[in-house]
Amino acid sequence: MRRLIGFILFWIAVGMAIMIFLPNEVLGILIIFVLLLLGYNLFCCGGC
Repeated sequence: MRRLIGFILFWIAVGMAIMIFLPNEVLGILIIFVLLLLGYNLFCCGGC
């Protein structure tokens, strides 16, 4: 469980670092929405 939390925190930090360099906030929100949707589908529906 600690490894999973560490993995999640690492990728949150990577995402925050990427958002620093994006000049357009709308683009950042769009990327967040797409990745949340993709992550939800991969996590919950694995091989639907």
